[in-house]
Amino acid sequence: MEETLEIRYVRPEDKAFWYSLDRHLPEEEFDKKTAGQRGYVLLAEGQRAGILRYNLFWDNTPFCTLLYIDPRFQRKGFGRRLIEHWENDMRARGFGMLLTSTQVDEEAQHFYRKLGYKDCGGLVVDIPGYEQPMELFLAKGIGKHSSF
Repeated sequence: MEETLEIRYVRPEDKAFWYSLDRHLPEEEFDKKTAGQRGYVLLAEGQRAGILRYNLFWDNTPFCTLLYIDPRFQRKGFGRRLIEHWENDMRARGFGMLLTSTQVDEEAQHFYRKLGYKDCGGLVVDIPGYEQPMELFLAKGIGKHSSF
């Protein structure tokens, strides 16, 4: 039996759940995500199970900045469903390309590639106090004239 899923824009009442999964988003940015519909909550059987947030890179290209499924709900295809929902929403809004990123030491790169995202660059940060493994950028065309 398939679980009943709902994906909707993040709402102010999702704040406690959101911060149980996302410890990086400043509170004023959470308010902007709710007001600007730049985040989603996935519900499985009525329970909050995952989140996705995005910004506009170059002020014109949707960039997924976080996708996270609560560990109790992982490995059920919910991440795929959340990304597909975001892609469809962005396509309906007229966008033709999407971006995301992950560190090269994380497994998420394989997930994104399975969904049709292609490597398109990397960023190395070695500034003291901000060092991290290379950030891998991935892109996917979703428009009619896409070459990705």
